[in-house]
Amino acid sequence: MAGGTRELTVDLGERSYPIYIGSGLIARTGEIFSERGFPVKSPILLVTDSSVVDLYAAKVEEALATAGYAVTTVVVPSGETSKSLEMLDELVGAALEAGLDRKSTIIALGGGVVGDLAGFVAASYMRGVRFVQIPTTILAHDSSVGGKVAVNHRLAKNIIGAFHQPEFVLYDLDTLASLPLREVRAGLSEVIKHGLIWNEEFVAWCDANAEGLLALEPEALGYALYEGCKVKSIVVSRDERENDLRAILNLGHTIGHALEAVAGYGELLHGEAIAIGMVGSARLAARFGYSAHIAAETERIFRKFGLPVRIPASCETDAIMSAMLHDKKFSEGQMVFVVPTAIGSVEIRNDVPSSWVREIVDGLREGN
Repeated sequence: MAGGTRELTVDLGERSYPIYIGSGLIARTGEIFSERGFPVKSPILLVTDSSVVDLYAAKVEEALATAGYAVTTVVVPSGETSKSLEMLDELVGAALEAGLDRKSTIIALGGGVVGDLAGFVAASYMRGVRFVQIPTTILAHDSSVGGKVAVNHRLAKNIIGAFHQPEFVLYDLDTLASLPLREVRAGLSEVIKHGLIWNEEFVAWCDANAEGLLALEPEALGYALYEGCKVKSIVVSRDERENDLRAILNLGHTIGHALEAVAGYGELLHGEAIAIGMVGSARLAARFGYSAHIAAETERIFRKFGLPVRIPASCETDAIMSAMLHDKKFSEGQMVFVVPTAIGSVEIRNDVPSSWVREIVDGLREGN
């Protein structure tokens, strides 16, 4: 790769793949496809959304066409509601109409919604075809790595899914310049999460560099995304299918996913809901005897980044508790939480009393 590009590898043996992070990478999409041996004769399906298509789709199409690839672009509505079985059906139909075969590739160009949706199409179409991630949001630095792909059910987020690893992840930092501030903040929530579960020094670095990150300063952003992706790649390399270690990446997600479902997908951005969930998990840590400093520090840093740390008043506690019972992390009648033991360290607890969770949810409501 060209100078200035950071590169990581997700080590999965024969299925290992690189993550490229840098500026100007979209223009090299066709070149990378050729270098990595993607067959020119097999059509490509490019999946993007209505907020991204006019910004970057033509650049990807041109780069691939120059290298001799035939591309069909499909645009889905922007937002979490596109992760549905109805949209899955539409995309499978589009793949058939475009003539995709077993050696074809599906590209996800967009944020986490597009990545999850297009990835699930790739996992299920003809029992699995190649898949490439080109994320265009900060939040997607998390979702684009690791091969988790899914669509939502009206009762639970990501409940219909699979593991389907990409061939590579192409992270062009130039695409982040178009993000509104709210999405920047929501994306940085997951960046900070990787520090909270794995690296106390990185949390301190994010704290010290908050202004530069929020301003999308290229060097700060490139380093932060590299460090976030590095944590994700290490964890996935050790536990691809979430048998044990990988579950630590779910810090904040038990409450966060429930909030998304109850508020209505789109009312809270994913990163916002997860920030609230991480504060809840940090409060839960105190119930297990860990320092109250963990919750105070977690809340402080999210406030610094302009992220919500309280549950919206419109979200009823009973509805949130019910949504958590439908979550994938509800196991054998117990509530399962990732609980911080310190800043930069977590443990998985499957012995969490629901009464504690209810009290914490009540305590996180706006005004408390």
